[in-house]
Amino acid sequence: MKRIVVIGAGHVGFYVAERLSKLLKGDIKRGQVELMVIDPNQHMTYQPFLPEAAAGSISPRHGVVPLRQALKHCTILTGAVTEIKHAERRLTVQPYVGPAREVEYDEVIVAPGSVSRPLPIPGLADTAIGIKSMGEAIWLRNHVLQRFDIAATTEDPDVRRKALTFLTVGGGFAGAETLGELEDLTANIVKNYPMLDASEIKWYLVEYANKILPEVGPEMGAYAARELTKRGVDIRLGTTLKSCEGGHVVLTDGEEFDSDTIIWTAGVMPHPLLKQTDLPIGPRGHLECNTRLQVATGVEAGKHTVGEVVEGAWGAGDSAQVPDTSDFPMDWCTPSAQHAVRQAKTLADNVYRSHVGRELTPYEHKYIGSVAGLGLYKGVANTYGFKAKGLLAWLMHRGYHLSRVPGTGRKGRVLADWIVGFFTKREMVQLGEIQAGREPFEAIAAGTDPARAAKSVG
Repeated sequence: MKRIVVIGAGHVGFYVAERLSKLLKGDIKRGQVELMVIDPNQHMTYQPFLPEAAAGSISPRHGVVPLRQALKHCTILTGAVTEIKHAERRLTVQPYVGPAREVEYDEVIVAPGSVSRPLPIPGLADTAIGIKSMGEAIWLRNHVLQRFDIAATTEDPDVRRKALTFLTVGGGFAGAETLGELEDLTANIVKNYPMLDASEIKWYLVEYANKILPEVGPEMGAYAARELTKRGVDIRLGTTLKSCEGGHVVLTDGEEFDSDTIIWTAGVMPHPLLKQTDLPIGPRGHLECNTRLQVATGVEAGKHTVGEVVEGAWGAGDSAQVPDTSDFPMDWCTPSAQHAVRQAKTLADNVYRSHVGRELTPYEHKYIGSVAGLGLYKGVANTYGFKAKGLLAWLMHRGYHLSRVPGTGRKGRVLADWIVGFFTKREMVQLGEIQAGREPFEAIAAGTDPARAAKSVG
């Protein structure tokens, strides 16, 4: 039996497995091919919905897709791939519990995605939170909502000021959309705290470049910056985070303040797994691939060069270095969901074409633009040269992502969340005890006061 292994169940891995399982359905049923998907999680996360999940616009469950339910013709292995020895056609998987196991394969599709790119900033690892997973989105929502209870009950003005000061580092999609959603949330929930004033809430957006949301173009990016500024967001361009030890934020422009909430979205980097492979890695740490999405060496940027192909190895998505041959002024495809979904289709088709002995096709695309949400009824869009802002852009943003999220049932659940949210007030419940887990029970079992033993969610 031929075994094809897909490493990662993100945008690339999930859509490759979904499409390839349909193309190879007959061979899989006859036992001639096994399509295995390996991921540490048992679900695929639709990452563009993370800001809305953090703001409570959709249920966290509706932003994820269960792998075993959606990929019925695939073998799902829940665990982390820790090493790839392609020369031996073998990889190592670490399950949740028990010893590591080895998996042999005939072909491998390497698509582990990316991780947040941390910098050696004092205090960053101890105080900041990313927004790359649904777990982080839920944690962030609970944390932000809990700041208001802290601010409303303390008599210490410094504690209150720190609780109501929020910082987002990074002005790309993740940073701007997360800030936009959460600022909109905090502006609404403060109305439920008569002892607090909206003017006490401080939001900062720090971006190293001289613009935000470059993906939507300079005009729409400038509009987004103006709109966020009107909403009271303090945008610092050409600025970076110098340190944040103990929540004391120091910016490179000299500004200093205390904050309980530091959201880190300043870029991504290839998954650390790539350091544990014998596959060719480029100078930026990405898997080297040609436009056919085969792992290869000697591939030139922006060209259809094939290079020296590594047989049986494929790659795409955030962790892959794929030439961008479009008119968009980039040498390599950027790490975006738009590329990931499109590359997944070409990759699945090429794996199938290779399986049946057909000629492979290159990955080509036209830049269609981007859409971004900035909170309820607010957004910016630049698609096919058509520029929109405000309510229209927000509707385009939601419509696009509703069309892309996998599964008819999931589309219906997300749409139902939006409809209910339109006719009702924002949900402001925070379930901070989720982070506490078993601590209250452990405290009771130990004969101590669970209220005193419970740790702060923040």
